[in-house]
Amino acid sequence: MRKKYLVITAALSLSLTFAGCSDSNSEEANQGNVVKVYNWGDYIDEDVIAQFEEETGIDVIYDTFSTNEEMYAKIASDPSLYDVICPSDYMIQKMIENNLLSEINWDNVPNIENIDSLMMDRVSDFDPGNKYTVPYTYGTVGILYNTSMVDEEITSWDVLWDETYKNNIIMQDSVRDAFAVALKKLGYSLNSTNEHELEQAKDLLHEQYPLVKAYAIDEVRDKMINGAAALGVIYSGEYLYCSEENPDLAYVVPEEGSNLWIDGWVITSGSKNKENAEKWLDFLARPEIALKNFEYITYSTPNVAAQEMIDEEYLEDPAVFPDEEIINRCEIFQYLGQEMEDLYYEMWKLVK
Repeated sequence: MRKKYLVITAALSLSLTFAGCSDSNSEEANQGNVVKVYNWGDYIDEDVIAQFEEETGIDVIYDTFSTNEEMYAKIASDPSLYDVICPSDYMIQKMIENNLLSEINWDNVPNIENIDSLMMDRVSDFDPGNKYTVPYTYGTVGILYNTSMVDEEITSWDVLWDETYKNNIIMQDSVRDAFAVALKKLGYSLNSTNEHELEQAKDLLHEQYPLVKAYAIDEVRDKMINGAAALGVIYSGEYLYCSEENPDLAYVVPEEGSNLWIDGWVITSGSKNKENAEKWLDFLARPEIALKNFEYITYSTPNVAAQEMIDEEYLEDPAVFPDEEIINRCEIFQYLGQEMEDLYYEMWKLVK
């Protein structure tokens, strides 16, 4: 869930459909008082969906995807298949550039005022003018490490090249995430389009290859919980669950900086139920609803009104809610265009 950038491992797309509809693309799905939602797997409290239906009388037709790329291909083929979707930052930018999204009528989404202004400022990095996006979750990419296996304080990406931890390192099996680690270690932007910088990052990742125990996506969490590795690159949202399952696990955003990611709700340009979609957006931005979803998926919510109801121990943990200093040294992934996307992918193949 919530994984990004040309994931190499194959993934199955699970589909969960409400309102008695088994095919969200059927003619039936385009009729009646409905909203068609496309979201990451296991990325919402199902009780929230039922509550929305009960309160509004709108039937929710709900499907899931596994990667941004899978979602994009489906929407690009027919933007009317769904009304509202939840992509990641760089993919929202790509969809804006390709006219696949509809501007939100903010008069219909008054609960947008509950979203942290700092986060709205960062949304403008990929959604200039804040016309299309209601932020849903956010977080960082960092190093999860086992304090019973790592004696030193972790502060830098350099540790992932330390031969002391050979066969005890797990890297993300994802093009941009892996290159981001190398680029930031080298002092470059994780959105680099400089071929010389990318060559250096490729060589660095190739140098690291013999030290890596595994390249993984969702499996990073389970491997770290089970003590199968000392260090793993992971999304911050996984930390809370991991630390509860294994108290020896700690999380850090290296001093060189990292990725700040934002997943947000947007409305497709082909939406046939735009007003219902805006009701969905407004509902999810209600404090008590944002709280329910935080408690279910444990990914940081940008909803400041919901944060007032969250336990202080979570709010004060920078791994769960990164402070402004951490956010300011992180970059949001940009969509770099198809040519650069292909170049990253070709270099990743050479690494592996």
